[in-house]
Amino acid sequence: MARRTRKSSLSSALQRSFGALTRATLKAGSRALVEATRQATKQATKQLVRPARKRSAAARPRRAAAADPAAALTGIALGPAGARRYQLYKPKGARKSVPLPLLVMLHGCGQDAASFARSTRVPALAARAGFFVLFVEQDRIANPQACWNWYDTHSGRAFGEAALIIAAIDQVCALHAIDRARVAVAGLSAGASMAAWLGVRYPERFKAVAMHSGVAAGAAHSAASALRAMRGQGRLSPLADGLLLPPLLVIHGSADGVVAPRNALITAQWWAAASGAKPVAERRLQRGQRHAMVVTDFRHRRKVVASLCEISGLGHAWSGGAAGQPYSDPRGPDATRMILAFAARCFRPAA
Repeated sequence: MARRTRKSSLSSALQRSFGALTRATLKAGSRALVEATRQATKQATKQLVRPARKRSAAARPRRAAAADPAAALTGIALGPAGARRYQLYKPKGARKSVPLPLLVMLHGCGQDAASFARSTRVPALAARAGFFVLFVEQDRIANPQACWNWYDTHSGRAFGEAALIIAAIDQVCALHAIDRARVAVAGLSAGASMAAWLGVRYPERFKAVAMHSGVAAGAAHSAASALRAMRGQGRLSPLADGLLLPPLLVIHGSADGVVAPRNALITAQWWAAASGAKPVAERRLQRGQRHAMVVTDFRHRRKVVASLCEISGLGHAWSGGAAGQPYSDPRGPDATRMILAFAARCFRPAA
């Protein structure tokens, strides 16, 4: 009974906060939107996030504040699919007068924002490169394994969650000095597939998309078809000719036993076909004792539309991730640095 009462009170608090946001927006315009969003997020965070922090504080490692190159801000995003927690990492020394680019990170099944940040080491590396980083977290009420429902197009949950992530991006852009014209999205596994959905449904919102060990958006429409797609048996409908998609980076391991490696080539070819891009000569790269990788670029004229990185011996894990973390392989080439460099190239003005 107590659990039901608490759930009801949390829902009521969230509804009151959202109602206050709506009334303030209608009354006072865009300036009120920013302030009301700040207040609504603060109130909802107190109700939904702090209890979760208390329960899990003992399980999380503590780090000295001085060693953290980016400040972590926690908030709540509201959208068609409900509410989701997020963590925004703001580089220390960032100034309101100088908008910085944003990298959106979407975790895989069995992960949350904090564990994904630890395994990828994105906050520290992105801070050095001058990026904000937004980790949006799936709710286990929406999926018991914390997977993004990228495949559930029949019920519309895939589209609702994509819209919710866009709402989170809009919220942090309204509250912080983020350059809306320089936004990239990346994900692992189910998060990679959701990143692809965002790139297809909202191509004008992103300058780059990166998929690590994922399945192409549209390869499945239900849980059953998602399993077939993960085995490399999904069916993809051609994208509209001339669709102006953002450049795509695909990273996949040759030893992935969860998502079949052939999905990487299928996705790159599918993305490239929309603009008529063709593959150029592949190149093999290896650094020290790390896993080797074969890189194939798909170009249309001089523009790289998609880049495929196939990593030898890598399983279903973040390449070059932190040691001792789930879904992380420190022996692989550093996927985090690859994604940051890829996004930085895509942010440059076209020649």
